[in-house]
Amino acid sequence: MAAVLFLAAFPLWEKMTAINQYAILVLVPAYNAAEHLGELITRLRRFVCDEHLLFVDDGSTDGSRDTLEKEGVRFISFGHNRGKGAALMAGFNYAIKKGYRSVLTVDADLQHLPEEIPPFYALDDGRRLIIGTRRMTLKIVPFDRWLTNNLTSLIISVFSSQRIRDSQSGYRLIPTEVLRAIPLRTVRYDFESEMLFKAGAVGCPVAEVPISTVYAGSRSYINPLVDTGRFIRQIWKRIWA
Repeated sequence: MAAVLFLAAFPLWEKMTAINQYAILVLVPAYNAAEHLGELITRLRRFVCDEHLLFVDDGSTDGSRDTLEKEGVRFISFGHNRGKGAALMAGFNYAIKKGYRSVLTVDADLQHLPEEIPPFYALDDGRRLIIGTRRMTLKIVPFDRWLTNNLTSLIISVFSSQRIRDSQSGYRLIPTEVLRAIPLRTVRYDFESEMLFKAGAVGCPVAEVPISTVYAGSRSYINPLVDTGRFIRQIWKRIWA
């Protein structure tokens, strides 16, 4: 089923395109996140206007779409689950079409604190990719996640020729010029690694913003075995590219 875009509540949207070239779109991919969405939207609205906020409901079955409709936010809805990468791509395409300078991606499970948005805004120059970097310690992070993140970050750093400390962080700001320059093809959790590999390949500089490390109370949809295999495939492609 084709994605459905709900803009009825914003009839003046098309007239606002001219100012968006200097704005940031805050993009939230959401899959079965209904329990968090109400609080997340309330907190996001302290830092972003509704016209610059977009959710992508990735085929949720828990009433996420009902919550988005009730809150009156703009969203794209998939008829079935396509994967986080596909949800992000839908938002990226929207941002490019509407003339945004950059996109800030925020997870829907409250692992990314809306209160930490301002430093991303402050560093945005439309040219560099900015990653929210967590303090990865075993006191907070499960061992398998700690090990996977450290290994993938090291490997991506080598291929990108610049230090990436938290390659698995989805809290990141991406210039739309970079999104236009790099073809992104994966649709699952290897999407964010593919982005860093390809951004490095085109010489995109990467900056970091310290963010909180939050794991308690959130559910991960990452399959360690399957997603590690996808990452290895990304490495293979980089070696033979």
